[in-house]
Amino acid sequence: MNGDLTGKTGLVTGGARRVGAAIARRLHAAGANVVVHYRDSDADADKLLAELNAQRPKSAQKVKAELLAPIAPRALLAAALEGFGRLDVLVNNASSFFPVALGAIEASHWEELLGSNLRAPLFIAQEAAAELAKQEGAIVNIVDIHAERPLKGYPVYSIAKAGLAAMTRSLAIELAPKVRVNGVAPGAIAWPEDGQFEPAERARVVATTPLGRTGTPEDIAQAVHFLACAPYVTGQILAVDGGRSIFL
Repeated sequence: MNGDLTGKTGLVTGGARRVGAAIARRLHAAGANVVVHYRDSDADADKLLAELNAQRPKSAQKVKAELLAPIAPRALLAAALEGFGRLDVLVNNASSFFPVALGAIEASHWEELLGSNLRAPLFIAQEAAAELAKQEGAIVNIVDIHAERPLKGYPVYSIAKAGLAAMTRSLAIELAPKVRVNGVAPGAIAWPEDGQFEPAERARVVATTPLGRTGTPEDIAQAVHFLACAPYVTGQILAVDGGRSIFL
């Protein structure tokens, strides 16, 4: 596998911070121009672009969009084409993540979680499909190990990620042979910043991870880079979880 992405363009949704930023950095380090999508993280996006463009001038740009807006898929593709003239790698990373107990689920929860984790990736992929086919490119969806093993207290999120896993496999068939479609399913990588998991729960998660530690955003970025370049891999979902999914 040749991991060189020189002359190619990658688009990363939710790419301004955390895992998304690590993915953008990894693709950029491999030679790609990158389009960083964000919604509210203006300062983080500006900081990341300054970093990347300092390394290679005019190699990174940003696009602000609410992914649930009907115009978002077209705006994201337009940013790539206007900025760099092509799109080779689409990384659907943006995601909402919060618990909502059965019995308390409202339509707004469904719309937010299904919208960000499933609907937006589908419509962005559909918008980008023709350009990706022209470049014989790739889509990488950030799924979750809880697509297969639901997380208690997070039924709507788990349903959304299960749908994304099914979408990944379905689009691999629909877009073959020109576009490869794969997914990465993270385990415990970057804890939510809003304190959703208490220290005891975090310790329990680590204890049920065979490698005995959490992963890093760079672990996910490495897997995305591999799938972006692997010429004979499609329809697969790679768990990057320290083995936790085989232990659950």
